[in-house]
Amino acid sequence: MSKKRVFMSFDFDNDEDLHNLLAGQSKNPDSPFELSDWSVKEPFDANWKEKVREKIRRTDLVIVICGEMTAFATGVNVEVQIAKEENIPYFLIWGRSAKSCSKPPAAVNDKIYKWTWDNLKALVGGAR
Repeated sequence: MSKKRVFMSFDFDNDEDLHNLLAGQSKNPDSPFELSDWSVKEPFDANWKEKVREKIRRTDLVIVICGEMTAFATGVNVEVQIAKEENIPYFLIWGRSAKSCSKPPAAVNDKIYKWTWDNLKALVGGAR
């Protein structure tokens, strides 16, 4: 089975460490996904949304890592909106089990899943 190409959406200012953890998990021998790490790292410019849209279009799935400040992360909210518009499946995972977590406004009614390796593999496989 080929690995799913994943776009990771996260709050760059507050949760870069979580990005790094998920990136590490993608390298596990039994990982069902690979990161298409096209996160926008440069400052927003006039056409940043279109750049993100093109990146998301080239993936099979978007994983949204939710942290304490995700509800206020403009980029994460836009990425979820784009995933919806492009009909790219996505799901939310709880970034820090010992802390509160907030969802982006575009996904406020979506379920958020516990981040474990077994859950992650199942979710990438479509168990949502």
